[in-house]
Amino acid sequence: MNLLTGATGFIGKRLLDALIADGFACRTLARRPNACPNQFVADLANRRVLNTACAGVTTVFHCAGHAHAFHSLSHDDDRLQWQVNFEGTRNLVEAAAENGVKRFIFLSSVKAMADPGESCANEDLPGEPETAYGQAKRAAEDAVLALGKKHAMHVVNLRLAMVFGRGGRGNLERMGSLIRRGLFPPLPETGNHRSLIHVADVVAAMRLVADDARAKGRTYIVAANEAPSGRELFDALRKALGMRPCTWKVPRFVLELAATGGDLLEMLTRRRMPLNHEVLHRLLKSAWYSPARIERELGWRAEISLADGLAEMLGRP
Repeated sequence: MNLLTGATGFIGKRLLDALIADGFACRTLARRPNACPNQFVADLANRRVLNTACAGVTTVFHCAGHAHAFHSLSHDDDRLQWQVNFEGTRNLVEAAAENGVKRFIFLSSVKAMADPGESCANEDLPGEPETAYGQAKRAAEDAVLALGKKHAMHVVNLRLAMVFGRGGRGNLERMGSLIRRGLFPPLPETGNHRSLIHVADVVAAMRLVADDARAKGRTYIVAANEAPSGRELFDALRKALGMRPCTWKVPRFVLELAATGGDLLEMLTRRRMPLNHEVLHRLLKSAWYSPARIERELGWRAEISLADGLAEMLGRP
């Protein structure tokens, strides 16, 4: 029996569908009633329900969490990151250990690492995460590994790069929507690298690490080897949308000026602006991560190319 948290979410639903299609028995845990099979309704603070949900389970896939997009403008959001992504994960892995669960797979994030700058980072990158989201994910990773060691449980942390695919609501999907409507500026080429991974490859990695004894107690980056620049992503999205190549660009200094204006408006209004320096850095600077460890130790490889993944994301044949 498998227990999935976040089974109504982007990744969790893909995993649940794949497991059910292969004949595996599954139960789900969610905060609200839904159409998933064998569901338990509770949040991750409800230890009584967590214990009941984990009883008789062999493998827990922990996909639930409080999503992040940008630095929070609210201390309340920072507290929620800690409560859900750290305390909730700790509660769940403790319940799993107490009920004899054999395997616990935790979906973390590359944001649990320090900012690598323009270098390609691996799991051993020194330093601490900068955001409340990353700090909560890193603390959760540590709790998963500690409890796994204490209870001799097969635990694995998966640090995901930016995940995309059909049905997602992340930054790449929003970028594609804006490009489709002609509202996204043609970016300059800065030679940066942005790691990403298609949701189908994430599901394959989750199933692999759950079944492979070599993964016990390990933390893995899950990313494709393709790491395009912001401009290359812009061009690839236009191509996937069937649009003609764009031969011009908005100069970087113009984007910097616009981002400065967005920063000032955020300070005055305390509302998120569509363009600020954080958004601009995500477009023009690197977030580059190496999947070499999981490739070397387990033989996993990302199978979905950028072109094929974007076509699937956008619903094109």
